[in-house]
Amino acid sequence: MKLGLRNNEVIIVPYDKKWKKEFNKTKTEIIQHTNLKPNQIEHIGSTSINEIRAKPIIDILIGVDNLTALDKTFFKALQNAGFYRLKVERSNEIVCAKFTDKTFEIKTHFIHLVELETEKWNQMLFFRNYLNTNQDVKEQYENLKESFFNADLEGIHSYTDYKEQFIQSIFERMKSK
Repeated sequence: MKLGLRNNEVIIVPYDKKWKKEFNKTKTEIIQHTNLKPNQIEHIGSTSINEIRAKPIIDILIGVDNLTALDKTFFKALQNAGFYRLKVERSNEIVCAKFTDKTFEIKTHFIHLVELETEKWNQMLFFRNYLNTNQDVKEQYENLKESFFNADLEGIHSYTDYKEQFIQSIFERMKSK
């Protein structure tokens, strides 16, 4: 299993069942370095969806009681687990990454820190669970991701924007449940 992408690089690779093992190993490491409980750490993103092509990066959702209460001690604990806070601006979310080495060129894991049981937390889990239980929707998502490479687009921001309407349509299904 090869994990990691350079900044702004976008590739998708065939599903690898080792992704779940890597997530579980990383979850254990995070728990060992922080005061987080197992129910606060979830595997999300395409590597958490069975049998779907994905970017070779493990996405991890961490729920905390209050984002603004996180202090340097918490981020130092994450750093001891190999994660560094990124200068990414997202509403109600803090992003951290793990890299292959100290050059910080290749990211292998992302942490998405959000407040536990908020809409953002619930949306991310719903998306994973919905695709894992709806084969036709999962195939649509995989086809959409593959079509990006035929759309003469490049870069992670274009890739994320390309998928956004589909992702929002899944979130809308959550509201109707």
